[in-house]
Amino acid sequence: MALLCSTLIGLLLSLANTTSAVVVLARAILVGLCALLAFGMMERWPARQPRWVARWVLQLIAIVAVVPLGAALAYWLTTEGHPNFAHDKLRLAGYGALTFAGILFAPWIAVAALVHQRDAFARDQETAFALERSELERQALDARYRLLQAQVEPHFLFNTLANIQELVETGAPQAAKVLRSLIAYLRAAVPRLHDPATTLGQELDLVRAYLEVMHMRMPDRMAFDMQVDASTKELQCPPMTLLTLVENAVRHGIDPSEVGGRIEIEVRLVADRCVMRVTDSGVGLRSASGSLGTGFASLRERLQLTFGGDARLDIESILPHGVRAAVSFPARRAAP
Repeated sequence: MALLCSTLIGLLLSLANTTSAVVVLARAILVGLCALLAFGMMERWPARQPRWVARWVLQLIAIVAVVPLGAALAYWLTTEGHPNFAHDKLRLAGYGALTFAGILFAPWIAVAALVHQRDAFARDQETAFALERSELERQALDARYRLLQAQVEPHFLFNTLANIQELVETGAPQAAKVLRSLIAYLRAAVPRLHDPATTLGQELDLVRAYLEVMHMRMPDRMAFDMQVDASTKELQCPPMTLLTLVENAVRHGIDPSEVGGRIEIEVRLVADRCVMRVTDSGVGLRSASGSLGTGFASLRERLQLTFGGDARLDIESILPHGVRAAVSFPARRAAP
């Protein structure tokens, strides 16, 4: 901007000057460069300006002071070191006009540059604050997600271990077999509980292992069936999403029922969404004692943290008895 304004001032001065327009233009540009240099130097020096004066005031003073010196340097260079102001009145008048124009316009140009600089600094600060706020929000969401996973882990493990304890206390012959299956299952499942994301194929393996453990515990009262689209197995899935639905169906639907029931699991790819449905023929919502537990509440929060408002968890009663829980979220392929 300084060079552009210097060029315009030089062109205006050349209109009333007998000297070549190129020479007048060169002098004006040189004065503009000197003013720009003074502006930049005072921006960094002194490192600590006096408390009683602002840095921008020092910059304006430096510009006003350097303009006459810059004009003198411009005349000295363009006259081969012999400006002869004392003998050439026209040249002295040209020097005065260039100095006057520089002192008149340079501070205003500097003020405009300072305003632009301040606006740019404010925008940079705003961008930096926005990035920092976004990073803090991301860290808070990640911490919240980790907390929810930490709540899910003991919830699942303690429920399963309570089932094993029940078998041992009743002297059930299949207790040892169930325990061996549980150990193998936990060896594969526990490391994945802390992963931020897993594939649906891995989740299905865990669900099948869990259902086999539960089937060993109550072989005459529980049956299950899984209908899964092969195309869904590579999709991203928050850990224990489907497992939470299945565990609630067992714990709050099949287990309290005297005759037991059946669990049907369906996983489909519908348009660009993954849809999971877990239906049980257990006691149903009205007959279940208390609430459906903390599993669904925790799952809702995990889905919200992972997908925002683009995920749904729906629960409905099935007549004459039973519950269907459905989860829908955007289908995203897992990174290779």
